[in-house]
Amino acid sequence: MRHRKKGKILDRKKAPRKALLRSLATSLILYEKIKTTKAKAKTVRPLVERLITAAKKNDLNSRRKLLSVLYHKKAVAKALEVLGPRYQERAGGYTRIIKLGRRQGDNAEIAQIELV
Repeated sequence: MRHRKKGKILDRKKAPRKALLRSLATSLILYEKIKTTKAKAKTVRPLVERLITAAKKNDLNSRRKLLSVLYHKKAVAKALEVLGPRYQERAGGYTRIIKLGRRQGDNAEIAQIELV
């Protein structure tokens, strides 16, 4: 039973799932919009929201937190220098998920997640 369990498993073990989410978060911060499956977009959204909230503080602790999650230093720099000031007045809700239909190969639901 999975009572009160949060988050999707995405048909992966813990380490590959964590690596996938870190990669999606890094790509989303660098490119500001990515296309992925609907389940992955819904799963990565809370992670990105927490990272942007940390980037708003722009101190050493938040930089270290971002470095521990994101793969590229360019993504950390962009989060702290561009996204943090951009969303300074906004109290959450930094991402939007737009449904795009279904993928032709396996009929998976595709969605675009982007920064507002």
